[in-house]
Amino acid sequence: MTDLLLNIDAGSINWARAQFALTAIYHWLFVPLTLGLAVIMGVCETIWYRKRDIFWRDTAKFWQRLFGINFAMGVATGIILEFEFGTNWSNYSWFVGDIFGAPLAIEGIVAFFMESTFVAVMYFGWKKVSPGFHLASTWLTGLGATISAWWILVANAWMQHPVGCAFNPDTMRNEMVDFWAVALSPFAVGKFCHTVISAWIIGAVFVMAVSCWYLMKRREVRLATESIKIAAVVGLIATVGAALTGHISGQQVAKYQPMKLAAMEALYNGGTEQGLTAVAWVNPLKQPDYENEESAPLKVDMPYALSIMATDDPHGYVPGINDILNGYVKPDGTREPSVDEKIARGKKAITALAAYRKAKKEGASETTLKEQADIISENMPYFGYGYVKDKKDVVPYVPVNFWAFRLMVGLGCLFIVYFALMCILSFRIPYVSVIVRRLLAAFGLLPETVADTHDITTLPAWHYWVAIALLPLAYIASESGWLVAEFGRQPWTIQDMLPTWVSVSDISGSYVAMTFFIFLVLFTLMLAVEISILLKQIKRGPEYSS
Repeated sequence: MTDLLLNIDAGSINWARAQFALTAIYHWLFVPLTLGLAVIMGVCETIWYRKRDIFWRDTAKFWQRLFGINFAMGVATGIILEFEFGTNWSNYSWFVGDIFGAPLAIEGIVAFFMESTFVAVMYFGWKKVSPGFHLASTWLTGLGATISAWWILVANAWMQHPVGCAFNPDTMRNEMVDFWAVALSPFAVGKFCHTVISAWIIGAVFVMAVSCWYLMKRREVRLATESIKIAAVVGLIATVGAALTGHISGQQVAKYQPMKLAAMEALYNGGTEQGLTAVAWVNPLKQPDYENEESAPLKVDMPYALSIMATDDPHGYVPGINDILNGYVKPDGTREPSVDEKIARGKKAITALAAYRKAKKEGASETTLKEQADIISENMPYFGYGYVKDKKDVVPYVPVNFWAFRLMVGLGCLFIVYFALMCILSFRIPYVSVIVRRLLAAFGLLPETVADTHDITTLPAWHYWVAIALLPLAYIASESGWLVAEFGRQPWTIQDMLPTWVSVSDISGSYVAMTFFIFLVLFTLMLAVEISILLKQIKRGPEYSS
């Protein structure tokens, strides 16, 4: 692997990263809407199944139509994303393909076929199967998409926190030794719950935006009002759930990826009783001078909050960037080595691996082989550091992590307030609805004439514009979460095991750059086509049964 590294075009590393980021960002524009609309259309059809009111069947069909358009685009971008592992990241695929490939194979064989089977029944089986079977098909289509997300997130979580594997010096590959440790890793469970629940938020915001557009146009009034009620409830549950699962994810990051947490907080020097930064000036265009600055300028924090988030203890210890670089003593008394020490041990593992391979080729004794194998095993947790030349290389780009995290959390809080307000305005909640409406009227946010009503159609037009404006903000929040997850892991493709510059394929950067711009044009056209088709279908509206 060391010899292969010397031949890799330096430009191909950045272009491979850029191309994968481009594909992933575009793919994630489609996936969360698929997962979110699956819940909405499932609820609508469930109500139809129980009430047998034809209106609900027409409503379910309408949201299913929009779901199908988005679903097709998500599949197309997802397939390209998986192929890039072989084309641009062949060293990575070769080194850990035995582990990483398993969840992706299961996703393709089980989840994708499940989706494609039941989505056909959902669209074409209204008059061919029983209502109960059709309802099951609708929910199973959404479940298939969710299971698909599960296996992909298992693979991603393993990159963040590799478990259930062992390095085989004979094959020079990491091999899976415990499938269930990989599949049910706490990191994977936490990432899955947070990601899928946050996708429901986008589905709810999308339904809210479409419904409010109808109310502005004074058309499809019943569909809009009923859909708003469903979206408000789903959205409120999802936003609260995202906050709770986000807390769990934050604790896992603190435990397994402390450098990511330090970058998210621009925490240069850690300690006990750490506050969570509310605002600070972190230059978005420049890596901060964390070695010489005590903390970010103009910092205002919430006392003890970071310690509570990371450790559930207001007096808990949270390491900063400099602590991680220079080594620190954990609360349990064990010492975390400095990055320089990890680099030395990583190089020791690489040297021992080369010696093991040479000794085996020359037919050395089992004793000699075991000595080298023991050195490899002892230092393997730091194998990836052996390819790091400067300890500063393991510090992620702080500005992206800091600001993306605040965008995600800030917008998440906004959505909690918005969906709670929409639930109050949409449902007749004793005392609460009247009080909130009268408060809005007192501040000029609601006409006095409708302050005591519970009709969502009486809201001023700007309320509907707010719902539409929140749709791009929901996507910004979602993409910001992924920026934190992936930028915060840098420079690692696999945390502590394999840096990005060792993972790429030995191909010319110009070839990767060319395909980058091809994909940029292709995906932009696909997104434009999807938006155009969605807008046409929304303007067309539902097809009501006679």
